[in-house]
Amino acid sequence: MNIAASPVLESVRTGADILLEALQANGITTLFGLPGGQLDDMFDAICRADGDFTAMRSRHEQGAAYMAYGAARSTGKPSAFLVVPGPGLMNTMGALSTAWATNTPVLSLSGQIPSDAIGSGRGYLHEIPDQLATVRTLLKHAERIDEPGDAPAMVNAAFRAMLTGRPGPAHLEMAPDVMARARAGTTVRAARIPSAPAAAETDITAAAALLASARNPLIFVGGGATHAAEEVRELMRIIEAPVTCFRGGRGIVDDRDYHAQVFPAGRRLWKHADVVLAIGTRMKFPQLYWGMDDNIKVIRIDIDRREFDRYAPVAVALHGDSKATLKPLLRILGDTIGAPPVSREEELTALKAGLQSDIRRDVGPQMEYLDAIRDVLPAEGIFCDEVTQIGFVSWFGFPVHRLRGHVNCGYQGTLGYGFATALGVKVANPDVPVVSISGDGGFLYTANELAAAVEYGINLVTVVFNDNRYANVYRQQKEWYEGRFIASDLHNPDFVSFARSFGANAEYVNGPRELRRALERGFTSRMPTVIEAHQPHDLPTPWPYILGGAVRGRKPAGTG
Repeated sequence: MNIAASPVLESVRTGADILLEALQANGITTLFGLPGGQLDDMFDAICRADGDFTAMRSRHEQGAAYMAYGAARSTGKPSAFLVVPGPGLMNTMGALSTAWATNTPVLSLSGQIPSDAIGSGRGYLHEIPDQLATVRTLLKHAERIDEPGDAPAMVNAAFRAMLTGRPGPAHLEMAPDVMARARAGTTVRAARIPSAPAAAETDITAAAALLASARNPLIFVGGGATHAAEEVRELMRIIEAPVTCFRGGRGIVDDRDYHAQVFPAGRRLWKHADVVLAIGTRMKFPQLYWGMDDNIKVIRIDIDRREFDRYAPVAVALHGDSKATLKPLLRILGDTIGAPPVSREEELTALKAGLQSDIRRDVGPQMEYLDAIRDVLPAEGIFCDEVTQIGFVSWFGFPVHRLRGHVNCGYQGTLGYGFATALGVKVANPDVPVVSISGDGGFLYTANELAAAVEYGINLVTVVFNDNRYANVYRQQKEWYEGRFIASDLHNPDFVSFARSFGANAEYVNGPRELRRALERGFTSRMPTVIEAHQPHDLPTPWPYILGGAVRGRKPAGTG
């Protein structure tokens, strides 16, 4: 990610100009955001960039931040948003917490009150107590740029923080008087991102010996293995191991490959696995709920040392980057393993088929809609989920054929993140078909961004599943509280008329067959499309496939 240095700026430039050029040097050419009093000089700098930089204005700060999240999550590359301080920045916290949960490199940029008044408590516009300290509690890195000439180095430091070790979000802020202050002769270069470290060779050798001796190996991958997808696929063939994951690892192995096994299949495989290689994953559910015993050995590759002892002891801890560590591991295994292992294709294909039959039996209505989407969405297309009944089933029921092909919010469970996130996914992947699903509750969190979608011609296809309730809340009140329902039923607009009022395409469908035809029309349109789909009441619960209990041994001590 090293971009050639730009020439020394001999002309006088403002702090905003220098900040903008530092962002460009690091590959940022689009800022999602909203203008405001403390950002006037920044938006003027974008305007004077004469088309070399794009400002994509949202209609709410949370929309801007979620769009940046979607762009970064779907590409693995940093994306940035720009908002006013105080309430503007606070409106982005849901998106930043989601970026934190999913290890996504989102750069938050905000203004400040006048630099000489920071900390004064005088009641300046958008002033809050110690804004920088507030965001430091949530992000990997947060700093204030106090001088125009400091901007290049501080931007580069933010990029190094986002992209080294465990990836994550960062924040920079600049006061309006600093943005306006002129400075000459500032050099701007891209950040130098250090090479990712591999684990210690002795640990890699120990891991290779365990894997070579395994009779029933299992590979469990998470988001930290995404950039090592090629190595994961090579490894699974060398040791003939199935690859499973929860949400973050979807698409690392194409679901059309018999090695790829969705989460509930992973639970079934866990029962007989003797060696498990966990790559870039918290692996929370297996270790907390599926059971551990002396007959299962867990090897973990993780850039974050804290993960090794979070739940249960490991047989081998490989502290390093997944790709950098897998390369020597593959080499050692290639020298160690003699004859190719016996193929497990018949076994794993049967497991896939049997599980799919069970899933369709138990959550058939959700699967019928997901089948319709999968049938129409090309293999290279991207599916963006939401905290909704169809979304839950997509974690294990929707086949994913491409890397980063299933965009989700990870463990944060951020209701309402989906639509605006999907807009960012589409902006970052303009030539790729993108479908967003939402429930009627979550969609209205950022539905106002239809205005931005129409204005900028973001031809995202969105399916809103409407049952006029928070279905999961309703289910819990029905099952856990003897049917004492409160605040779970919803009063909704006519979503078709609502979308059309912004100028978007919109239609209503009454079932999966109609959805297929509507999706086909939507993917050929140059404008955003909203499809309201009927969702039956009392859909079958997906949770047994997600929260399955122990299949072996014991739970780790202290997990309840």
